[in-house]
Amino acid sequence: MSEEKTVSAETQRNTKPDAAGKIGTEPVGKLLLKFSIPAITGMVVNALYNFVDRIFVGQGVNEIALGGLSLVLPLMTIGMAFAMLFGIGAANMISMRLGQGRKQEAENAIDHCFFLLTGAGIVIMIIGLIFIDPILSLMGAAKGSEALGYAKDYFRITLYGSIFFMVSFGLSHCTRAQGFPAVTMVGMILGAVLNIIFDAIFILWFKWGVQGAAWATIVAQGCSTAYILRFILSKKAVVRLNFRNLKPDFSIIMQIMAFGSAQFLMQFLMSIVQLLNNTSAGWYGAAALGVENGGDVALSGMSIMGAVLMLILMPVFGINQGAQPILGYNYGAKLFRRVLRAYIGAITAATSICILGFAVVQIFSAQLVGIFAPDVGGALMEFAPRAMRINMLLLPLAGFQIVSSNFFVVTGRPKTSILLSMLRQCIALIPCILIFGKFWGLWGVIYATPAVDGFSFIVTGLLIYFELRKLYRKSKE
Repeated sequence: MSEEKTVSAETQRNTKPDAAGKIGTEPVGKLLLKFSIPAITGMVVNALYNFVDRIFVGQGVNEIALGGLSLVLPLMTIGMAFAMLFGIGAANMISMRLGQGRKQEAENAIDHCFFLLTGAGIVIMIIGLIFIDPILSLMGAAKGSEALGYAKDYFRITLYGSIFFMVSFGLSHCTRAQGFPAVTMVGMILGAVLNIIFDAIFILWFKWGVQGAAWATIVAQGCSTAYILRFILSKKAVVRLNFRNLKPDFSIIMQIMAFGSAQFLMQFLMSIVQLLNNTSAGWYGAAALGVENGGDVALSGMSIMGAVLMLILMPVFGINQGAQPILGYNYGAKLFRRVLRAYIGAITAATSICILGFAVVQIFSAQLVGIFAPDVGGALMEFAPRAMRINMLLLPLAGFQIVSSNFFVVTGRPKTSILLSMLRQCIALIPCILIFGKFWGLWGVIYATPAVDGFSFIVTGLLIYFELRKLYRKSKE
Protein backbone atom coordinates (compact mmCIF):
# COMPACT_ATOMS: atom_id res chain seq x y z
CA MET A 1 0.00 0.00 0.00
CA SER A 2 1.38 3.41 -0.90
CA GLU A 3 2.55 5.75 1.82
CA GLU A 4 -0.05 8.35 0.91
CA LYS A 5 -2.80 5.82 1.72
CA THR A 6 -1.38 4.99 5.17
CA VAL A 7 -1.70 8.45 6.69
CA SER A 8 -3.26 8.07 10.12
CA ALA A 9 -7.00 8.54 10.52
CA GLU A 10 -6.40 11.38 12.94
CA THR A 11 -4.24 13.23 10.44
CA GLN A 12 -6.87 12.75 7.75
CA ARG A 13 -9.59 14.13 10.00
CA ASN A 14 -7.52 17.19 10.86
CA THR A 15 -6.58 17.90 7.25
CA LYS A 16 -8.63 20.75 5.88
CA PRO A 17 -9.77 20.76 2.27
CA ASP A 18 -7.66 23.80 1.41
CA ALA A 19 -4.46 24.36 -0.52
CA ALA A 20 -2.28 24.01 2.57
CA GLY A 21 -3.89 20.75 3.73
CA LYS A 22 -3.10 19.03 0.44
CA ILE A 23 0.62 19.28 1.23
CA GLY A 24 0.17 16.43 3.70
CA THR A 25 -1.90 14.16 1.47
CA GLU A 26 -0.98 14.49 -2.22
CA PRO A 27 1.86 12.33 -3.64
CA VAL A 28 5.26 13.83 -2.88
CA GLY A 29 6.50 13.74 -6.46
CA LYS A 30 3.42 15.56 -7.68
CA LEU A 31 3.81 18.16 -4.93
CA LEU A 32 7.46 18.78 -5.80
CA LEU A 33 6.49 19.46 -9.39
CA LYS A 34 3.52 21.60 -8.34
CA PHE A 35 5.57 23.78 -5.99
CA SER A 36 8.96 23.73 -7.70
CA ILE A 37 7.96 24.46 -11.29
CA PRO A 38 6.31 27.81 -10.43
CA ALA A 39 9.21 28.68 -8.11
CA ILE A 40 11.78 27.68 -10.75
CA THR A 41 9.92 29.65 -13.41
CA GLY A 42 9.82 32.75 -11.26
CA MET A 43 13.45 32.45 -10.18
CA VAL A 44 14.68 31.80 -13.71
CA VAL A 45 12.77 34.80 -15.00
CA ASN A 46 14.36 36.92 -12.27
CA ALA A 47 17.76 35.52 -13.17
CA LEU A 48 17.09 36.32 -16.80
CA TYR A 49 16.24 39.87 -15.75
CA ASN A 50 19.63 40.09 -14.05
CA PHE A 51 21.26 38.51 -17.08
CA VAL A 52 19.46 40.70 -19.62
CA ASP A 53 19.88 43.80 -17.44
CA ARG A 54 23.64 43.43 -17.71
CA ILE A 55 23.39 42.84 -21.44
CA PHE A 56 21.52 46.15 -21.82
CA VAL A 57 24.11 47.94 -19.68
CA GLY A 58 27.05 46.35 -21.49
CA GLN A 59 25.60 47.01 -24.94
CA GLY A 60 23.83 50.31 -24.23
CA VAL A 61 26.49 51.95 -22.04
CA ASN A 62 29.90 50.20 -22.01
CA GLU A 63 31.73 47.29 -20.44
CA ILE A 64 33.08 49.37 -17.53
CA ALA A 65 29.50 50.12 -16.46
CA LEU A 66 29.19 46.37 -15.79
CA GLY A 67 31.92 46.85 -13.21
CA GLY A 68 29.79 49.55 -11.57
CA LEU A 69 26.94 47.05 -11.15
CA SER A 70 29.42 44.62 -9.64
CA LEU A 71 30.37 47.22 -7.01
CA VAL A 72 26.71 47.62 -5.99
CA LEU A 73 26.03 43.87 -5.88
CA PRO A 74 27.20 43.31 -2.25
CA LEU A 75 24.85 46.08 -1.09
CA MET A 76 21.91 44.57 -2.99
CA THR A 77 22.73 41.19 -1.46
CA ILE A 78 22.59 42.66 2.04
CA GLY A 79 19.10 43.99 1.30
CA MET A 80 18.06 40.58 0.04
CA ALA A 81 19.46 39.02 3.23
CA PHE A 82 17.04 41.04 5.38
CA ALA A 83 14.15 40.25 3.03
CA MET A 84 14.97 36.55 3.42
CA LEU A 85 15.38 36.85 7.19
CA PHE A 86 11.80 38.04 7.60
CA GLY A 87 10.20 36.52 4.49
CA ILE A 88 11.60 32.99 4.64
CA GLY A 89 11.44 33.06 8.44
CA ALA A 90 7.72 33.83 8.35
CA ALA A 91 7.18 31.32 5.53
CA ASN A 92 8.81 28.51 7.53
CA MET A 93 6.69 29.43 10.52
CA ILE A 94 3.49 29.60 8.44
CA SER A 95 3.97 26.19 6.80
CA MET A 96 4.79 24.48 10.08
CA ARG A 97 1.93 26.11 12.01
CA LEU A 98 -0.55 25.19 9.28
CA GLY A 99 0.72 21.62 9.42
CA GLN A 100 0.09 21.65 13.17
CA GLY A 101 -3.40 23.13 12.72
CA ARG A 102 -2.47 26.45 14.41
CA LYS A 103 -3.80 28.89 11.81
CA GLN A 104 -4.01 31.91 14.14
CA GLU A 105 -0.27 31.76 14.78
CA ALA A 106 0.33 31.58 11.03
CA GLU A 107 -1.73 34.76 10.56
CA ASN A 108 0.23 36.51 13.30
CA ALA A 109 3.44 35.56 11.51
CA ILE A 110 2.45 37.13 8.19
CA ASP A 111 1.23 40.34 9.89
CA HIS A 112 4.52 40.75 11.72
CA CYS A 113 6.43 39.88 8.55
CA PHE A 114 4.84 42.72 6.59
CA PHE A 115 5.77 45.37 9.15
CA LEU A 116 9.29 44.00 9.57
CA LEU A 117 9.85 44.12 5.80
CA THR A 118 8.45 47.65 5.50
CA GLY A 119 10.51 48.93 8.42
CA ALA A 120 13.69 47.35 7.09
CA GLY A 121 13.10 48.91 3.67
CA ILE A 122 12.74 52.39 5.16
CA VAL A 123 15.88 52.02 7.28
CA ILE A 124 17.94 50.77 4.34
CA MET A 125 16.80 53.68 2.18
CA ILE A 126 17.59 56.34 4.79
CA ILE A 127 21.01 54.96 5.73
CA GLY A 128 21.95 54.41 2.10
CA LEU A 129 21.03 57.92 0.96
CA ILE A 130 22.81 59.61 3.87
CA PHE A 131 26.02 57.59 3.67
CA ILE A 132 26.13 56.72 -0.02
CA ASP A 133 29.63 58.09 -0.67
CA PRO A 134 31.44 56.39 2.25
CA ILE A 135 29.52 53.15 1.64
CA LEU A 136 30.49 52.95 -2.02
CA SER A 137 34.08 53.90 -1.24
CA LEU A 138 34.32 50.64 0.71
CA MET A 139 33.05 48.45 -2.15
CA GLY A 140 36.44 47.63 -3.65
CA ALA A 141 37.01 50.02 -6.57
CA ALA A 142 40.58 51.10 -7.23
CA LYS A 143 41.50 54.77 -6.81
CA GLY A 144 40.22 56.82 -9.74
CA SER A 145 37.97 53.97 -10.91
CA GLU A 146 35.53 54.88 -13.67
CA ALA A 147 33.22 52.11 -12.46
CA LEU A 148 32.65 53.91 -9.15
CA GLY A 149 30.74 56.73 -10.86
CA TYR A 150 28.41 54.28 -12.55
CA ALA A 151 27.86 52.50 -9.22
CA LYS A 152 26.78 55.73 -7.49
CA ASP A 153 24.33 56.64 -10.26
CA TYR A 154 22.71 53.20 -10.08
CA PHE A 155 22.66 52.70 -6.30
CA ARG A 156 21.25 56.12 -5.40
CA ILE A 157 18.14 55.55 -7.51
CA THR A 158 17.51 51.95 -6.45
CA LEU A 159 17.48 53.03 -2.80
CA TYR A 160 14.16 54.81 -3.40
CA GLY A 161 12.60 51.45 -4.23
CA SER A 162 13.92 49.58 -1.17
CA ILE A 163 10.44 49.11 0.31
CA PHE A 164 9.10 47.65 -2.93
CA PHE A 165 11.94 45.16 -3.12
CA MET A 166 11.68 44.09 0.52
CA VAL A 167 7.90 43.61 0.54
CA SER A 168 7.58 41.88 -2.84
CA PHE A 169 10.50 39.51 -2.28
CA GLY A 170 9.70 38.77 1.37
CA LEU A 171 5.94 38.23 1.09
CA SER A 172 6.33 36.05 -2.02
CA HIS A 173 7.70 33.34 0.26
CA CYS A 174 4.60 33.59 2.46
CA THR A 175 2.22 33.01 -0.46
CA ARG A 176 4.14 29.89 -1.43
CA ALA A 177 4.15 28.59 2.14
CA GLN A 178 0.35 28.58 2.35
CA GLY A 179 -0.09 26.55 -0.83
CA PHE A 180 -0.13 29.14 -3.66
CA PRO A 181 3.18 28.78 -5.53
CA ALA A 182 1.60 30.01 -8.78
CA VAL A 183 0.88 33.41 -7.20
CA THR A 184 4.53 33.76 -6.27
CA MET A 185 5.53 32.74 -9.79
CA VAL A 186 3.25 35.29 -11.46
CA GLY A 187 4.46 38.07 -9.15
CA MET A 188 8.11 37.34 -9.95
CA ILE A 189 7.45 37.01 -13.67
CA LEU A 190 5.50 40.28 -13.69
CA GLY A 191 8.36 42.18 -12.07
CA ALA A 192 11.07 40.62 -14.19
CA VAL A 193 9.32 41.03 -17.55
CA LEU A 194 8.44 44.66 -16.81
CA ASN A 195 12.03 45.26 -15.75
CA ILE A 196 13.35 44.01 -19.07
CA ILE A 197 10.80 46.08 -21.01
CA PHE A 198 11.67 49.26 -19.10
CA ASP A 199 15.38 48.50 -19.49
CA ALA A 200 14.93 48.60 -23.25
CA ILE A 201 12.92 51.83 -23.07
CA PHE A 202 15.05 53.72 -20.55
CA ILE A 203 18.51 52.57 -21.71
CA LEU A 204 18.20 52.15 -25.46
CA TRP A 205 15.47 54.69 -26.26
CA PHE A 206 15.78 57.41 -23.61
CA LYS A 207 19.57 56.91 -23.30
CA TRP A 208 19.50 57.15 -19.50
CA GLY A 209 22.41 54.73 -19.07
CA VAL A 210 22.76 52.95 -15.72
CA GLN A 211 20.22 55.36 -14.23
CA GLY A 212 17.70 53.94 -16.68
CA ALA A 213 18.48 50.44 -15.41
CA ALA A 214 17.85 51.62 -11.85
CA TRP A 215 14.51 53.28 -12.69
CA ALA A 216 13.42 50.17 -14.56
CA THR A 217 14.09 48.13 -11.43
CA ILE A 218 12.04 50.42 -9.17
CA VAL A 219 9.00 50.57 -11.44
CA ALA A 220 8.96 46.81 -11.99
CA GLN A 221 9.32 45.99 -8.29
CA GLY A 222 6.51 48.41 -7.45
CA CYS A 223 4.16 46.53 -9.79
CA SER A 224 5.22 43.17 -8.32
CA THR A 225 4.57 44.48 -4.79
CA ALA A 226 1.07 45.64 -5.72
CA TYR A 227 0.24 42.22 -7.18
CA ILE A 228 1.45 40.26 -4.12
CA LEU A 229 -0.35 42.55 -1.67
CA ARG A 230 -3.58 42.36 -3.66
CA PHE A 231 -3.60 38.58 -3.25
CA ILE A 232 -2.60 38.44 0.42
CA LEU A 233 -5.34 40.93 1.29
CA SER A 234 -7.97 38.94 -0.63
CA LYS A 235 -10.24 36.14 0.57
CA LYS A 236 -8.45 33.65 -1.68
CA ALA A 237 -5.46 33.51 0.67
CA VAL A 238 -5.46 30.88 3.44
CA VAL A 239 -3.42 33.22 5.65
CA ARG A 240 -4.25 36.90 5.08
CA LEU A 241 -2.91 40.21 6.29
CA ASN A 242 -5.22 41.48 9.01
CA PHE A 243 -3.89 44.65 10.61
CA ARG A 244 -6.91 45.08 12.91
CA ASN A 245 -6.03 41.93 14.86
CA LEU A 246 -2.30 42.62 14.95
CA LYS A 247 -0.79 42.67 18.43
CA PRO A 248 2.96 43.26 18.30
CA ASP A 249 4.63 40.31 19.98
CA PHE A 250 8.39 40.20 20.43
CA SER A 251 8.33 36.41 20.80
CA ILE A 252 6.81 36.05 17.31
CA ILE A 253 9.48 38.35 15.87
CA MET A 254 12.17 36.21 17.49
CA GLN A 255 10.62 33.03 16.09
CA ILE A 256 10.49 34.52 12.60
CA MET A 257 14.12 35.58 12.85
CA ALA A 258 15.14 32.15 14.15
CA PHE A 259 13.44 30.38 11.24
CA GLY A 260 15.03 32.74 8.71
CA SER A 261 18.43 33.10 10.32
CA ALA A 262 20.21 30.48 8.21
CA GLN A 263 19.17 32.00 4.88
CA PHE A 264 19.90 35.50 6.21
CA LEU A 265 23.39 34.52 7.26
CA MET A 266 24.06 32.80 3.96
CA GLN A 267 23.08 35.92 2.02
CA PHE A 268 24.91 38.30 4.35
CA LEU A 269 28.11 36.30 4.14
CA MET A 270 27.67 36.11 0.38
CA SER A 271 27.80 39.91 0.34
CA ILE A 272 31.11 39.82 2.19
CA VAL A 273 32.51 37.38 -0.37
CA GLN A 274 31.29 39.61 -3.19
CA LEU A 275 32.99 42.57 -1.52
CA LEU A 276 36.24 40.64 -1.19
CA ASN A 277 36.05 39.60 -4.84
CA ASN A 278 35.55 43.23 -5.86
CA THR A 279 38.39 44.42 -3.66
CA SER A 280 40.70 41.71 -4.99
CA ALA A 281 39.78 42.59 -8.57
CA GLY A 282 40.68 46.22 -7.87
CA TRP A 283 43.97 45.28 -6.21
CA TYR A 284 45.22 42.57 -8.54
CA GLY A 285 43.46 43.37 -11.82
CA ALA A 286 46.06 45.66 -13.37
CA ALA A 287 48.97 43.31 -12.63
CA ALA A 288 47.12 40.17 -13.72
CA LEU A 289 45.64 41.53 -16.95
CA GLY A 290 48.48 43.82 -17.99
CA VAL A 291 46.30 46.86 -18.76
CA GLU A 292 45.99 50.21 -16.99
CA ASN A 293 42.31 49.80 -16.15
CA GLY A 294 42.72 46.14 -15.25
CA GLY A 295 40.82 46.61 -11.99
CA ASP A 296 37.71 47.86 -13.81
CA VAL A 297 38.03 45.12 -16.44
CA ALA A 298 38.27 42.47 -13.72
CA LEU A 299 35.19 43.95 -12.01
CA SER A 300 33.28 43.69 -15.29
CA GLY A 301 34.38 40.08 -15.63
CA MET A 302 33.17 39.37 -12.10
CA SER A 303 29.82 40.94 -12.96
CA ILE A 304 29.39 38.74 -16.04
CA MET A 305 30.46 35.64 -14.12
CA GLY A 306 27.98 36.42 -11.34
CA ALA A 307 25.11 36.87 -13.80
CA VAL A 308 25.82 33.52 -15.47
CA LEU A 309 26.17 31.73 -12.14
CA MET A 310 22.86 33.13 -10.90
CA LEU A 311 21.13 32.01 -14.10
CA ILE A 312 22.29 28.47 -13.32
CA LEU A 313 21.62 28.51 -9.58
CA MET A 314 18.22 30.22 -9.61
CA PRO A 315 16.45 27.00 -10.69
CA VAL A 316 18.20 25.26 -7.79
CA PHE A 317 16.95 27.93 -5.41
CA GLY A 318 13.52 27.46 -6.95
CA ILE A 319 13.61 23.73 -6.19
CA ASN A 320 14.79 24.50 -2.67
CA GLN A 321 11.99 27.01 -2.12
CA GLY A 322 9.43 24.68 -3.68
CA ALA A 323 10.48 21.84 -1.38
CA GLN A 324 10.45 24.02 1.76
CA PRO A 325 6.67 24.07 2.45
CA ILE A 326 6.47 20.34 1.67
CA LEU A 327 9.30 19.54 4.07
CA GLY A 328 8.05 21.95 6.74
CA TYR A 329 4.39 20.91 6.67
CA ASN A 330 5.08 17.17 6.68
CA TYR A 331 7.75 17.44 9.36
CA GLY A 332 5.32 19.43 11.51
CA ALA A 333 2.65 16.76 10.87
CA LYS A 334 5.20 13.99 11.69
CA LEU A 335 4.93 12.40 8.25
CA PHE A 336 8.63 11.59 8.13
CA ARG A 337 8.62 9.25 5.14
CA ARG A 338 7.16 12.04 3.05
CA VAL A 339 9.92 14.33 4.31
CA LEU A 340 12.57 11.84 3.15
CA ARG A 341 10.97 11.47 -0.26
CA ALA A 342 10.76 15.22 -0.75
CA TYR A 343 14.40 15.72 0.26
CA ILE A 344 15.74 13.03 -2.06
CA GLY A 345 13.62 14.31 -4.95
CA ALA A 346 14.83 17.88 -4.42
CA ILE A 347 18.49 16.78 -4.28
CA THR A 348 18.16 14.80 -7.50
CA ALA A 349 16.56 17.65 -9.42
CA ALA A 350 18.98 20.29 -8.10
CA THR A 351 22.06 18.23 -8.91
CA SER A 352 20.85 17.54 -12.45
CA ILE A 353 20.52 21.27 -13.11
CA CYS A 354 23.99 21.98 -11.73
CA ILE A 355 25.56 19.31 -13.94
CA LEU A 356 23.87 20.77 -17.02
CA GLY A 357 25.02 24.29 -16.10
CA PHE A 358 28.57 23.07 -15.55
CA ALA A 359 28.68 21.52 -19.01
CA VAL A 360 27.38 24.69 -20.69
CA VAL A 361 29.94 26.91 -18.93
CA GLN A 362 32.89 24.65 -19.69
CA ILE A 363 32.00 24.42 -23.39
CA PHE A 364 30.56 27.86 -24.20
CA SER A 365 32.28 30.27 -21.78
CA ALA A 366 33.63 32.60 -24.51
CA GLN A 367 30.25 32.78 -26.21
CA LEU A 368 28.56 33.64 -22.91
CA VAL A 369 30.97 36.53 -22.27
CA GLY A 370 30.51 37.77 -25.83
CA ILE A 371 26.77 38.21 -25.26
CA PHE A 372 27.43 41.00 -22.75
CA ALA A 373 30.12 43.02 -24.51
CA PRO A 374 31.03 41.67 -27.97
CA ASP A 375 32.93 44.79 -29.08
CA VAL A 376 35.41 45.09 -26.20
CA GLY A 377 39.14 44.63 -26.51
CA GLY A 378 41.14 41.60 -25.59
CA ALA A 379 41.55 42.08 -21.83
CA LEU A 380 38.00 41.20 -20.81
CA MET A 381 37.70 38.34 -23.28
CA GLU A 382 41.03 36.96 -22.08
CA PHE A 383 40.03 37.07 -18.42
CA ALA A 384 36.30 36.35 -18.09
CA PRO A 385 35.90 33.00 -19.95
CA ARG A 386 38.84 31.37 -18.18
CA ALA A 387 37.79 32.77 -14.81
CA MET A 388 34.26 31.45 -15.31
CA ARG A 389 35.44 27.93 -16.12
CA ILE A 390 37.72 27.81 -13.07
CA ASN A 391 35.21 29.35 -10.67
CA MET A 392 32.55 26.74 -11.54
CA LEU A 393 34.75 23.64 -11.58
CA LEU A 394 32.76 21.99 -8.75
CA LEU A 395 29.39 23.46 -9.62
CA PRO A 396 27.80 19.95 -9.80
CA LEU A 397 28.08 19.76 -6.00
CA ALA A 398 26.20 23.00 -5.34
CA GLY A 399 22.65 21.59 -5.51
CA PHE A 400 23.32 19.11 -2.73
CA GLN A 401 24.75 21.80 -0.47
CA ILE A 402 21.91 24.30 -1.03
CA VAL A 403 19.07 21.83 -0.42
CA SER A 404 20.81 20.14 2.53
CA SER A 405 21.44 23.42 4.33
CA ASN A 406 17.74 24.28 4.21
CA PHE A 407 16.84 20.74 5.30
CA PHE A 408 18.39 21.30 8.73
CA VAL A 409 16.18 24.37 9.23
CA VAL A 410 13.05 22.35 8.53
CA THR A 411 14.06 19.60 10.95
CA GLY A 412 14.51 22.08 13.78
CA ARG A 413 18.30 22.43 13.69
CA PRO A 414 18.92 25.97 12.46
CA LYS A 415 22.32 26.08 14.19
CA THR A 416 23.59 23.28 11.96
CA SER A 417 22.27 25.09 8.91
CA ILE A 418 24.01 28.27 10.05
CA LEU A 419 27.25 26.33 10.53
CA LEU A 420 27.11 24.98 6.98
CA SER A 421 26.33 28.44 5.61
CA MET A 422 29.22 29.97 7.55
CA LEU A 423 31.56 27.21 6.46
CA ARG A 424 30.90 27.82 2.78
CA GLN A 425 30.54 31.59 2.86
CA CYS A 426 32.81 32.67 5.71
CA ILE A 427 34.85 30.19 7.72
CA ALA A 428 36.56 28.62 4.72
CA LEU A 429 35.99 30.84 1.69
CA ILE A 430 37.02 34.23 3.05
CA PRO A 431 40.41 33.02 4.38
CA CYS A 432 41.01 31.18 1.10
CA ILE A 433 40.31 34.33 -0.93
CA LEU A 434 42.74 36.32 1.22
CA ILE A 435 45.48 33.67 1.30
CA PHE A 436 45.20 32.52 -2.31
CA GLY A 437 45.07 36.15 -3.45
CA LYS A 438 48.22 37.01 -1.51
CA PHE A 439 50.19 34.17 -3.11
CA TRP A 440 48.67 33.94 -6.60
CA GLY A 441 46.94 37.29 -7.13
CA LEU A 442 43.72 37.53 -9.13
CA TRP A 443 43.82 33.92 -10.28
CA GLY A 444 44.29 32.74 -6.72
CA VAL A 445 41.04 34.50 -5.83
CA ILE A 446 39.29 32.66 -8.67
CA TYR A 447 40.63 29.26 -7.56
CA ALA A 448 39.49 29.78 -3.97
CA THR A 449 35.84 29.01 -4.81
CA PRO A 450 36.23 25.44 -6.16
CA ALA A 451 38.69 24.61 -3.37
CA VAL A 452 36.13 25.54 -0.72
CA ASP A 453 33.27 23.88 -2.63
CA GLY A 454 35.01 20.52 -2.36
CA PHE A 455 35.71 20.91 1.36
CA SER A 456 32.18 22.07 2.15
CA PHE A 457 30.67 19.18 0.23
CA ILE A 458 32.52 16.66 2.41
CA VAL A 459 31.44 18.30 5.68
CA THR A 460 27.82 18.70 4.54
CA GLY A 461 27.73 15.07 3.41
CA LEU A 462 28.87 13.80 6.80
CA LEU A 463 26.35 15.88 8.75
CA ILE A 464 23.42 15.07 6.47
CA TYR A 465 24.21 11.36 6.69
CA PHE A 466 23.61 11.28 10.44
CA GLU A 467 20.53 13.51 10.14
CA LEU A 468 18.96 11.24 7.56
CA ARG A 469 19.61 8.21 9.73
CA LYS A 470 17.67 9.84 12.57
CA LEU A 471 14.81 10.76 10.26
CA TYR A 472 14.70 7.25 8.83
CA ARG A 473 14.39 5.78 12.33
CA LYS A 474 11.54 8.19 13.08
CA SER A 475 9.78 7.14 9.90
CA LYS A 476 9.99 3.48 11.00
CA GLU A 477 8.50 4.34 14.37
